[in-house]
Amino acid sequence: MATLSIKQLLHSVPIFKELTDEELQPIIDISQTRVFDAKSHVFMQGDVLDRVFFIYSGKVKIYKTDFNGREQIVSILTAGDMFPHAGFFRKGEYPAHAEIIEPSTLVVISIANFEQILIKYPDVSMKVFRVMGEKIIDLQNRLEEQILSNTYEQIIKLLLRLAKNHGKIYKGDTNKIVITTQFTNRELANMIGSSRETVSRTLNQLKKRGLIDTNSEGLYIIETEKLEDELY
Repeated sequence: MATLSIKQLLHSVPIFKELTDEELQPIIDISQTRVFDAKSHVFMQGDVLDRVFFIYSGKVKIYKTDFNGREQIVSILTAGDMFPHAGFFRKGEYPAHAEIIEPSTLVVISIANFEQILIKYPDVSMKVFRVMGEKIIDLQNRLEEQILSNTYEQIIKLLLRLAKNHGKIYKGDTNKIVITTQFTNRELANMIGSSRETVSRTLNQLKKRGLIDTNSEGLYIIETEKLEDELY
């Protein structure tokens, strides 16, 4: 992958969004690329945490398993996303599994090398910490959703979050967002710790009420304002 492509990718990642080209160059210098096949694992929960990854192309599923082997999806990540989010700032083990959903090219950065850059360039450290603070707030909001919202509200909030992170305006209508990443009902259920049947039933209900729809490719089209009104 060309250096320019790595630069463009890292500039699109929230954790590096405030860095100048000059500040980003040392990070580009320690970056490597790897290609993964579908259904392979980048790492397993419990592996030594020594690298972080940025998706150049493809799709990655981050998930946990409990003692009974049940799976809960933490997130589905696409181009421009980083994982694990807390990788630069914790020691020990990877907190979840990372499985490749479709053939993917990843940019890989050694945590040890990145720590040296943070020490050498304090301005970079401050900008990175500022963006990580925003990520912590987002994760706190998601935790509150789990605690304070019923399943119907959790599904609506999940759809709105996916529309924000994986969506684009549909046919020029700013009130309609198409989620450009395809998700199965089981994947959606696993993201909020619900059942596939409950998610399927709720989605059908939302479709009947005209709050969501699907296009010919099976991608969800979200009526954002109408869905937001359901929460109040």
